[in-house]
Amino acid sequence: MELMFTHRNGKLSEKQRTYIEGKLSRLERYMDGIEQAKVEISHEQRLNKGEVQRLQVTLFGQHGIILRADQHGPDLYSTVDVVLDVLQRQIKRYKEKHWRRGRLRRKDNQVIDAETIESLPEEETIATNGFRRIVRVKEFAVKPMFSDEAIEQMELLGHSFFVFRDADTSNIAVVYRREDGNYGMIVSS
Repeated sequence: MELMFTHRNGKLSEKQRTYIEGKLSRLERYMDGIEQAKVEISHEQRLNKGEVQRLQVTLFGQHGIILRADQHGPDLYSTVDVVLDVLQRQIKRYKEKHWRRGRLRRKDNQVIDAETIESLPEEETIATNGFRRIVRVKEFAVKPMFSDEAIEQMELLGHSFFVFRDADTSNIAVVYRREDGNYGMIVSS
């Protein structure tokens, strides 16, 4: 697994880096095919909580799987432990949904490998004419997949919507979570 570290507002000691690498390497026991892990660490000063460590870990795996955990905590070591627990639960949920149903064993013409998400620089602010403004722009490759795979990916990321290219029709589509708990899909024509 390739590890990429991004650190803001401070420095990451070698001891902390080794601790994080050791913890993340344990995830390979739970799931094969984790190709890359992106680790983002920032030190934030909060009025009511003092100094807070924020840790976000994004795992990129085979078959387009993306898992993400984001936590805040008083120190980096406890935050790493919480993030690891969250990722282990996500891996378990993913395995229960996919592997037991045999979805990863589809024929080669149905499984579509994911392209790497390319994002613009973080926290880029673009002004608008109204009172509200766009505070972040993210650009990514729209991946061909089936609607059930898009819903699974949306749930694993913890988002309320997900943009993808429908593998059946090759049209751009958006799946979203409705207030009643069901899902909706918007398809371009």
